[in-house]
Amino acid sequence: MVFVRSLVLLVKFLFLYSLFSFAFTTCFPQIHPKCHGDESHALLQFKEGFVINNLASDDLLGYPKTSSWNSSTDCCSWDALNVMSTQTIMDANSSLFRLVHLRVLDLSDNDFNYSQIPSKIGELSQLKHLKLSLSFFSGEIPPQVSQLSKLLSLDLGFRATDNLLQLKLSSLKSIIQNSTKLETLYLSSVTISSNLPDTLTNLTSLKALSLYNSELYGEFPVGVFHLPNLEVLDLRSNPNLKGSLPEFQSSSLTKLGLDQTGFSGTLPVSIGKLTSLDTLTIPDCHFFGYIPSSLGNLTQLMQIDLRNNKFRGDPSASLANLTKLSVLDVALNEFTIETFSWVGKLSSLILVLLSAANSNIKGEIPSWIMNLTNLVVLNLPFNSLHGKLELDKFLNLKKLVFLDLSFNKLSLYSGKSSSRMTDSLIQDLRLASCNFVEIPTFISDLSDMETLLLSNNNITSLPKWLWKKESLQILDVSNNSLVGEISPSICNLKSLRKLDLSFNNLSGNVPSCLGKFSQYLESLDLKGNKLSGLIPQTYMIGNSLKQIDLSNNNLQGQLPRALVNNRRLEFFDVSYNNINDSFPFWMGELPELKVLSLSNNEFHGDIRCSGNMTCTFSKLHIIDLSHNDFSGSFPTEMIQSWKAMNTSNASQLQYESYLRSKYARQYHMLEKKFYSFTMSNKGLARVYVKLQKFYSLIAIDISSNKISGEIPQVIGELKGLVLLNLSNNHLIGSIPSSLGKLSNLEALDLSVNSLSGKIPQQLAQITFLEFLNVSFNNLTGPIPQNNQFSTFKGDSFEGNQGLCGDQLVKKCIDHAGPSTSDVDDDDDSDSFFELYWTVVLIGYGGGLVAGVALGNSYFLQDSTLHHHVHDGAQYQKRFSNLQ
Repeated sequence: MVFVRSLVLLVKFLFLYSLFSFAFTTCFPQIHPKCHGDESHALLQFKEGFVINNLASDDLLGYPKTSSWNSSTDCCSWDALNVMSTQTIMDANSSLFRLVHLRVLDLSDNDFNYSQIPSKIGELSQLKHLKLSLSFFSGEIPPQVSQLSKLLSLDLGFRATDNLLQLKLSSLKSIIQNSTKLETLYLSSVTISSNLPDTLTNLTSLKALSLYNSELYGEFPVGVFHLPNLEVLDLRSNPNLKGSLPEFQSSSLTKLGLDQTGFSGTLPVSIGKLTSLDTLTIPDCHFFGYIPSSLGNLTQLMQIDLRNNKFRGDPSASLANLTKLSVLDVALNEFTIETFSWVGKLSSLILVLLSAANSNIKGEIPSWIMNLTNLVVLNLPFNSLHGKLELDKFLNLKKLVFLDLSFNKLSLYSGKSSSRMTDSLIQDLRLASCNFVEIPTFISDLSDMETLLLSNNNITSLPKWLWKKESLQILDVSNNSLVGEISPSICNLKSLRKLDLSFNNLSGNVPSCLGKFSQYLESLDLKGNKLSGLIPQTYMIGNSLKQIDLSNNNLQGQLPRALVNNRRLEFFDVSYNNINDSFPFWMGELPELKVLSLSNNEFHGDIRCSGNMTCTFSKLHIIDLSHNDFSGSFPTEMIQSWKAMNTSNASQLQYESYLRSKYARQYHMLEKKFYSFTMSNKGLARVYVKLQKFYSLIAIDISSNKISGEIPQVIGELKGLVLLNLSNNHLIGSIPSSLGKLSNLEALDLSVNSLSGKIPQQLAQITFLEFLNVSFNNLTGPIPQNNQFSTFKGDSFEGNQGLCGDQLVKKCIDHAGPSTSDVDDDDDSDSFFELYWTVVLIGYGGGLVAGVALGNSYFLQDSTLHHHVHDGAQYQKRFSNLQ
């Protein structure tokens, strides 16, 4: 079978404007063999599954080369091809598997419609190179892959976060055992969910190993670092994978990526022996200690990322000799860098990223930084930089795209507008807390501006030229001194994705166009102003809104029913306004809604669905309806539909953590988005500045309404509940014993109701319960006694005449004590018990007075809060110590 024995067939097709290429690289031209008929027929069948598209290739000289594929010519003479495939499924009957002498199979960048990799892949026993990456295969990788004993490279990876394929540990072990000649093993975003076998160190020919985002855990086999031919090691995004760097000998390693793993320890001095290393990224790990000076020996380093570890000292001496550096990130460590003038020694810098955020850099920004003409990113926030600086000088850096000087001690001059500066490429400008009283005028010349962050300044107005920035995607002027009305011209910013004008002194109406001016707007934050009138009534169908925060204003009227058009909405907060409406049951149709806060308004009526409608609120995990006029019975039927509150599956609760701009995608930088949310927790108002980090906070607050009836047993089915506040209502009946099933509960407030009966012993089983308040009810009997309940003070139980226990003045009487026959004088006995109850009543009386005083204080404090929240600055200052 000479005609196929030497055939190296490269098969590659791309779905959606991608390249499909067969390449017949060798057909033994010296022998002039002809392609076997069976092979030719199989290839022609394979060809029939695709639709030719002349635009499939980016090559201007490309053409549909499959025109040369026909049965009248020898397949060794067939040309490569460009083709755009239709969506397809790879199955065991594919003619491809008849090409049993195939050496190279590349089916990457395709859409196989989530079909499984056929087990017959194992019959292609001559394969040396198998590439199925980025092709939308799913399910378990068949163990038959391990039969491909001649493999030199295996690439089954996918893109970040999308783990479609799974590989069993047994299959991985078989691949390692049988494919001993492997040089390249790429399993990025393939779920392995196990530790790595030590036999991995037997792959002595291995040059590249990528296990990015594979859910690995346990200890990483340290011997892998010593594989003699290893050049690339990528273990990123495996937070449960632990390990440390060994003592290195001479090594061929060029790229080492340990981002977001559990690796820890110090950088060994021997790291200086990795003289071929050009990329070292170890951010978000647990490394500590000093940077060894031997790191300066790695003169080939072009990228180094040490972000978010616990390194200390001054790394300047170690980094100053790395003259080929193009990426440097030392942010979020414990460095004390007295100066960064050493950067000027990096004469060959082609800076793509210079990030030193929060690294305790001191001194002035040196003037020579303006000579770094290739600088693209300068990221220096949260340091101790000082000195005077004219901002418009940065416009001379013609390649500069990203500039962040926020939260330093700089005296910044805004500069003057100049038409000669219009060729600046700055797209992302961050100047928070820079003592500006107006928006710098030079920004008007930045024609491609996408992100403008000017929070925590003293800016009083927004200039008219700002509304001409049609490329603007993120605008944050929060925590300033803005006054007057929001101009309707703001709706000229058609590309806007995030608008944050929170905590200012803005008044007037919310521009009605804000609900329909941009299909891209994801976040609208106007909280902490003095806005009045109605909430915008119209919302574009198919919009991108995820967050609407209009809290702490003077808004009136009803909630607009058009909010149901916001199908991606996950956060809605209109607390502390004057909205007069019934419960918005229709918002239960919003499939992504996670947080709903209507507190401190004038909502009224029953909390229930209307008519025959089903309002499921399928992803809701926080609902705050407190301080309204809701009435009627407990909303039993509704809470049964809150399925997300009965889950331990974090993926159902987590938010998409990032807001990606075009610039962020281009330079692999992520703009984190966080929601700020205020809620009563354990008796205090707590501000969750980064609510996404508290995605497991499952909370119900219906306090301070007029809810009546009994608390249903079914509430015990909401097993994810962390906070439950039903205080200050008209609830009757007993405390449901089913609350004992709420194993995650940390705070339970049932105070100021008319509950009766005993405190269920089952509540003592809630081991995480830190806060309990059942005061001012009609409860009776003994307080459950265990280690958990012993931590609660008397004010948690006061105001219940029939309760007794160690926490109260009224102790429980042991009714198994002495009989009446043991008492000498019945009259004296009666007098004793009469005296005892007198003491108890006196104690309770004092407790009642204290309890009422406490209650009044609570309401006064809440009233004060309501008064102050309209002043954004005071509101933020009031709760800054609670963050």
